[in-house]
Amino acid sequence: MNKLDLMDFSSFLVINNPGLINNPGLANNPAQNARKRIMSKTAVKQGKAASSPAPSGSGCATVTLGSYAQTVLTKHYERLVKQETGVLEDSDPEYLHQMRVATRRLRTALQVFGGAVHLPKAGREKQVQTLTRVLGQLRDLDVQIAALLTEYRPGLPETEQKWLDRAITKLQKQRDKTFVAVEQFLNSSTYHDLKAAYATWCAQPSFTPIAELPLHTVLPDLLSPLLSKLLLHPGWLIAAAQSNQEGIGLHELRKTCKQARYQAEFFVDWYPPAFRTWVDELKQIQSDLGTVQDSHVLLEILAEKGSKPSNLPSLHQAIHQQQTDALKQWDEVRSKYVDQSFRYELYQMILTPQ
Repeated sequence: MNKLDLMDFSSFLVINNPGLINNPGLANNPAQNARKRIMSKTAVKQGKAASSPAPSGSGCATVTLGSYAQTVLTKHYERLVKQETGVLEDSDPEYLHQMRVATRRLRTALQVFGGAVHLPKAGREKQVQTLTRVLGQLRDLDVQIAALLTEYRPGLPETEQKWLDRAITKLQKQRDKTFVAVEQFLNSSTYHDLKAAYATWCAQPSFTPIAELPLHTVLPDLLSPLLSKLLLHPGWLIAAAQSNQEGIGLHELRKTCKQARYQAEFFVDWYPPAFRTWVDELKQIQSDLGTVQDSHVLLEILAEKGSKPSNLPSLHQAIHQQQTDALKQWDEVRSKYVDQSFRYELYQMILTPQ
């Protein structure tokens, strides 16, 4: 992570579906089965708010870093475990999605609060990252299959639909193998040790000395590193016209935006409404860049399956159009994030929690 010189940094702060088309020919086809599974009604009831609620009382001036760390870590660990049965049943992809999100948020919480807590080795960031990676491989396949089925297939001519159905069948077989790996991991001693570590810590948390500091005092210190990492990312210098050549750079920026957003969401209740507005903006940037990345991934998958623009012209055109639409506002957005006054405003905002 890039670090600003302390004196320079101090001066810096002071300056101001569509519906699916029925295809009887696919009735017993794995791709058709995938369609039914992916489009099943979500059984998981999830709240929209991702932030951790502020404890009742006179505000964060009365809440310690340690007590809030316990609140956040416990919340996201419990969300993670809640999805486990649904993931293993594999009847609704929403359980997998929510479990993956919970692991990401838990890992982010460990990055934010790691200096304030003593966790058993089995529950530390590296172990959570392993779980996130295992779940992510399966979730990525679900997203790719769902996109091909629901976003692209309905608008294709019949000849391209038939080719796409064969590609989807191959992806579904790959998904079946990947699910076995997820199933094995969730039944492994590594995962059970992770759960045992959090069950123990949540019941009897252990903290470092800095956990006693008031949250209000340390909020700027917690948020400054993530903001520096976000604003110093070279992805902001990539123009929309360069997106095909600089896809990796935009993908890395997307991941940085997601990390910054997750961290900031922990603290939206401690800041004025402008802070939440900024977090929502990060979410939109992440979504748009995610669409761009998904288009690159789909084109790579199609190439691996033998597709060429010449034999699937409608599909390739639709994918490129998705990418173009996602980048309509990109040059305006990125210009904002390299603007000096806007960057100063962000730093000034995190310096003044409520």
